[in-house]
Amino acid sequence: MSWQFNRHANESHLSQPFSVSFSPSQRIAITGAGIVSPLGLGWEANECSLAADRSAFRPVDFFDTTGLIAKTAGVVDLPAESPFHRISPHKQGHVDRGTRMLLLAIREALAQAGRQGMEGIDALVIGTSAGAMPLGESYFENARHDSGRIPSQLSRAEHYQPQRQMNSIADEFGWRGPVIIVSNACASGANAIGWAADMIRSGRCKRVLAGGFDALARLVFAGFDSLRALAPSGIPRPFDAQRDGLALGEGAAVMLLEAEDARQSDALGDVAGYSTATDLHHLTQPDPEGKAAIRTMTSACAQAGVSPAQIGYINSHGTGTPFNDVAEASAIAAWAGDVVATIPVSSTKSAMGHLLGGAGAVEAVICLMALRGQWLPASLNVRTIDAAVRFDLVQKFRTARFEHALTNSFGFGGTNATLVLQRRTA
Repeated sequence: MSWQFNRHANESHLSQPFSVSFSPSQRIAITGAGIVSPLGLGWEANECSLAADRSAFRPVDFFDTTGLIAKTAGVVDLPAESPFHRISPHKQGHVDRGTRMLLLAIREALAQAGRQGMEGIDALVIGTSAGAMPLGESYFENARHDSGRIPSQLSRAEHYQPQRQMNSIADEFGWRGPVIIVSNACASGANAIGWAADMIRSGRCKRVLAGGFDALARLVFAGFDSLRALAPSGIPRPFDAQRDGLALGEGAAVMLLEAEDARQSDALGDVAGYSTATDLHHLTQPDPEGKAAIRTMTSACAQAGVSPAQIGYINSHGTGTPFNDVAEASAIAAWAGDVVATIPVSSTKSAMGHLLGGAGAVEAVICLMALRGQWLPASLNVRTIDAAVRFDLVQKFRTARFEHALTNSFGFGGTNATLVLQRRTA
């Protein structure tokens, strides 16, 4: 396995893109995909919602938003019955909302690949930012109000950790393989998929289930609200000149990735390129010039063996915050150069909100859906396009013919990730 670092003069190596070098002809097949988002449960429901330019924001009613600026979010309608069938009711009581979404996405991905369980899968790589934060919140609330012995307090403290939630997933399938948890803010889901692809490219694995998840949590919601990052109206408007913030959402998505020489199912598409980099600029604000984003887009495309002109769609990070959208628009323009005006770009966060650790995985599955269906999802709620936008901003669902899609995910702390997906025609 050889690691590829691109070094530039007068720049720290810590901010350089990180990727595995390999032949562009090597294929990492996606044989199954599952998605749960505020737009619906499963591939078909999400595809129908995106085709209808539907948004999914509503008042948050499962925690108190009194005193907060924002009151709405992208909320998933989870079924009342538990998706867990094999673990005990006692263990199910320790499973949080986000992990239930993740299990639904895993089941869909496995079913799409023609699998009943996780047998034959070499590793599980999952990205999350908040984990099972609501269990930690419950622990704190109980401890604050009652210093005495409270039933299940120890379990709340134990199971809010993401590794304990992943144990519940493993128990459900009777699976004892390695679990890798990626947690680097809003790039977690994309980095989990990229890392899984690199595990296959390196020869360490033949088959990896990868994705990301996060559920709405009061502490996270209040944190973004205190930063004044949330849109007061509750409706985000990515790349609009008068945008005033993001909206939070929740969801999960996973992909089953297989080495081409070990593939046991029909391929839906390929993970053709991946790169990650750190911009070392600010804890919560992106580098205004988008230097790390330029690096990840450039390196991911180089790994995929494609030029900017061959990218037929970009699912942008596009949060709707004043700083992020300008930085990303500038980065896309610098990366694409003379062809920037021909590249369609949209932000599906405009329809479902920012899913944090689940965002990169959900948006990667949306890119896969778009490649399969040959259509482009829209950036909703745009009134006046920001002057920094030089690309083709998709404002209504439309059909298109293209072979490659790129998705960007940027997180607090300066973490950046880019994935390039390729259409499968045979």
